Parts: sequence; structure tokens; C-alpha cells
Amino acid sequence: MKTYQAKTGEVPRNWVLVDLEGKTLGRAASAIAMILRGKTKPQYTPHVDTGDFVVAINAHKVHVTGKKRDDKRYIHHSGYPGGLRIITVGQLLDRKPTEVLRLAVRGMLPKNTLGRKLLKKLKIYASAEHPHQAQQPKPVEI
Repeated sequence: MKTYQAKTGEVPRNWVLVDLEGKTLGRAASAIAMILRGKTKPQYTPHVDTGDFVVAINAHKVHVTGKKRDDKRYIHHSGYPGGLRIITVGQLLDRKPTEVLRLAVRGMLPKNTLGRKLLKKLKIYASAEHPHQAQQPKPVEI
């Protein structure tokens, strides 16, 4: 008997709704990364996109534990002299709450073309409203 290998387009894609209200950032990000990757399905194949679309709502209500809000920093350099930009998690949660979750999930996905493709299936919204009612996302508790 041969080992089953999923092929592109062979696995059905579902839409999943994740409410982040009161959830911890890292735990929520790891659960979302598993759904995007397809590890919750029996057809999981490491080199094929077998995951579902994820709609994450209430991103501004996600919290971090300990002193991460003040101590954890995101560092970006433009490549030019004086181009170093440092922002804390607290500042980023106030300015762009969706970006904190996107960066956390991005770090948990593969660092290749598959990972970039998977990240496009993540839709993050700061409030409870989202424009994906037509896809009828099923709520999932994480």
C-alpha cells in the first residue's frame, strides 16, 4: 500500500472563524498556524497547502502575558543610515492590533513560498465585523 500524498486542489477548503477576545497572543497564533497549515486534517501533507481559510476577529482584545507589552520589541531597519525602527508590542497593539497577530502567525509558518501562500489565507480584523459572511465561516474555539 502506498502512502497517501495530497495534491493541490484535492483537499476541500473551509472557512474558520476565530474570536480572539480574551485569548493569549502566542496560544492563539499557534492554533491559527496549525489550521492554516492543515495539521488538523487527516489529509495533511507537509509540502502541499491543505489548510483552511481563517477569519480572526477582535484582534484588539488579544492580550500578552507578563511584561511583554512593554519589554517585547519589534525591530525593523530600512537599510539606510539611521533607519532603525523599534516599536513595542503595546505601541503596536494600540496602532495596528492586526499586525501583532499577523507577525506572530508568520513566525510560526514555513519560511518559503508555501508559508507566504498560507499567510494570504489569514484574514484579521480588529473589531467583530468582517466582510466574509458569504463564505459562512464556522466558529472554532481555540
